[in-house]
Amino acid sequence: MKAHINKLIIIALLVLGGSTLLKAEDGQALWLRGNSNIKVTVSGPGHSPVVDVAIAELKRGWRGKPDMVLNLRISDNPAIKGDGFQLEESAISARTELGLLYGAYELLRSQYLGVTNRRFVSNPSYSRRILNHWDNLDGSIERGYAGRSIFWGEKENGLSITEQDKEKWTAYARANASIGINGSVLNNVNASAKILSKPYLEKVRAIAERLRPYGIKTYLSVNFSSPVLIGKLKKADPLDPQVQQWWKDKVKEIYALIPDFGGFLVKANSEGQPGPQDYGRTHVDGANMMADALEPFGGIVMWRAFVYNPSPEDRTKQAYKEFLPLDGAFRKNVILQVKNGPLDFQPREPFSPLFGGMTKTPVMPEFQITQEYLGGSKQLVFLSTLWEECLNSDTYQYGKGSTVAACTDGSLSKTDFTAIAGVANIGNDVNWTGHTFAQANWYAFGRLAWNNKLESKVIAAEWIKQTFLDSKEKKTDAKFAKTVQGMMMESRDAAVDYMMPLGLHHIFAEGHHYGPAPWFSNDKIRADWTSVYYHKADEQGIGFDRTRNGSDAVDQYHEPLSSTFNNLSSCPEMYLLWFHHVPWSYRLKSGNDLWTELCIRYDRGVNKVRSFQKDWDRMDGAIDKERFQEVQSKLRTQSRDAQIWKDACLLYFQQFSKREIPFDIERPVHDLQSLKELTKSRDYN
Repeated sequence: MKAHINKLIIIALLVLGGSTLLKAEDGQALWLRGNSNIKVTVSGPGHSPVVDVAIAELKRGWRGKPDMVLNLRISDNPAIKGDGFQLEESAISARTELGLLYGAYELLRSQYLGVTNRRFVSNPSYSRRILNHWDNLDGSIERGYAGRSIFWGEKENGLSITEQDKEKWTAYARANASIGINGSVLNNVNASAKILSKPYLEKVRAIAERLRPYGIKTYLSVNFSSPVLIGKLKKADPLDPQVQQWWKDKVKEIYALIPDFGGFLVKANSEGQPGPQDYGRTHVDGANMMADALEPFGGIVMWRAFVYNPSPEDRTKQAYKEFLPLDGAFRKNVILQVKNGPLDFQPREPFSPLFGGMTKTPVMPEFQITQEYLGGSKQLVFLSTLWEECLNSDTYQYGKGSTVAACTDGSLSKTDFTAIAGVANIGNDVNWTGHTFAQANWYAFGRLAWNNKLESKVIAAEWIKQTFLDSKEKKTDAKFAKTVQGMMMESRDAAVDYMMPLGLHHIFAEGHHYGPAPWFSNDKIRADWTSVYYHKADEQGIGFDRTRNGSDAVDQYHEPLSSTFNNLSSCPEMYLLWFHHVPWSYRLKSGNDLWTELCIRYDRGVNKVRSFQKDWDRMDGAIDKERFQEVQSKLRTQSRDAQIWKDACLLYFQQFSKREIPFDIERPVHDLQSLKELTKSRDYN
């Protein structure tokens, strides 16, 4: 009897608390929350896996007029390009089935956001919009901050496949398709040759089968020495006929398993990875060999331009010097994949001069969605503003208006295909990305890959409403949306301020790239793997001289940029210490000397994060408790880390400036020696 009463009490509590329990969210649904009960009739051009997905999505999420009839139709409208689409009041038109799917997601997004009666054509900025997963075959993820790989690892050498795996891959594909992503590189650029062995290719086939109905092509990173490592050849020389045949046979094997396979991503002769230079050959020789093998099947080669060698040469100049002489020599199905900046995904750096430098070879941007240098998944940093800054930068390749976006999306020169890549921040954490707000970076990459002219504030507003709010407006929603949008839009500049303002760069602790270590030097390793190499602080000043009197990196840019960067007075202050070794007493536009301005910027960054804490705490009750508390906790960590960055950098650089920290700046709360011990610890990050 007692057990029966207890059971009734539990049921009653569940009923009474039902509304609260239903509001609990763990972030797994991303920006695709909830279904709708509104009826819609959808007619399509026959049945196929892609069309069936589009129809199912429309029926699941429809928030338009009840009992409406919506037509999906294939059209030869010349205004529609590639997998683009046209939205009308009662129809979605496209040239391809994938276009219908993307149109369906756009229509549902518009309905959720309350933007109705939209009639327009939407075409993708890039034909290939690809996530790069730096996932290892043991399930670990290089620069991964959200758990282990959703593709590899765990049992049986990572080759086992469960129903849970399949469901996860489908959910992943659905999320990507909803924002226009159409490709996934499934493994790390530091590739294991085993990925091309039969057992692993069989698993790639299983993954591809789950991704295909959502328009996601699979790609693989390959190790250049695979013919030796798994093919039993004595060398991997790209001009050796046996090596060429090995790649042709391997590609044929792949396409027999995966007919829509996308192609290869290659990191070669970079950071110890093997490549054609090991045999006295060029990047052209290596890339073209693979391109020839892939060409009969429609596959492409994405050849990474992230190369640098142990050398006294300024590291930021090396990729440009290595690849510019090769311009025009690559096959048509080769594209160079170039990081947004000339160094390595820093919180802020100028765009890579290879954008605008290569005129005969297609170039694709590589953005880092995972926050390797921006606090991992512990810090709120909305990266869309970083990418927008890069895409809108003018290279002056063909005069004013030759932006990075225009140089890469085919606007300035006709290419057989265009592409853009993002290094994914996805793992098997329940919320996919480790930090709720890190989901926004995945979302933003997809939206910018589809439309590289979208503004970050628009992307942020879209993501906020879909991720946190109901489709129907509530009184509290507008305040929440405005507050959170403000936090997101200010977050990247805040991070730059408390980490490396005014063009400082790469002053991270050894190995983990999380905390500061401007003091880091080590005679036993390469100079360009240390912090002192980049800031060059001394009693005279601070910064890396890349002017014509220094490393002359400025002349890798077109005029008028090269002269603008070269001149101390005209160089944009956000790149000041990137291009110049600046005296501590130098006066900036604010009227402050350099030392004072550095102190103000660091302090401003810390205070901005504290303001994020206050703003977020005021939103208590506006969303579910689970995600609110998760973000609240992460902001506390970020505030702690911002203080560590400020104290470490100001106390260290003060030894050279020999100036007082301005009295209206909050005092450091740590001492330098304790910070050196703290940031050395692996537990810190």
